[in-house]
Amino acid sequence: MDFGHMYEQFYGKVKPALESKLEEFSMLGYGTVTEKELWDYLTKKKWKKPKEDVHVYEIVADILSVQPGQFMNYATVEAFKFSGFSFEDDQERLELLK
Repeated sequence: MDFGHMYEQFYGKVKPALESKLEEFSMLGYGTVTEKELWDYLTKKKWKKPKEDVHVYEIVADILSVQPGQFMNYATVEAFKFSGFSFEDDQERLELLK
C-alpha cells in the first residue's frame, strides 16, 4: 500500500468497503482486480488532493462509487506508462497494426 498517503490511517476501517467493491467488480467480470490495485487507484487518482478533515463515511462513499470503467481507464493508462510503448517508434506502430 502507499503508506505516504494521508488516508492510509483509515485503511483498516474501510477494508470491508474495499472487499465489497472487489466482490462487485468480480460479479461484473473484473475478478482480477486486487485490493492493492484498487487502493492505488483511489490514492493516486480519486484522492490525489486529500481533504484535511475527511470523515470515514466520505472515504467509504468514494470507494463504493468507483465504477469499473473508471478503474479500467486508470489501469490502462498506468499500463502504457510502464510498458515503454511509444507511438513514435515506427516498428511498434507497424506491430500494433498487424
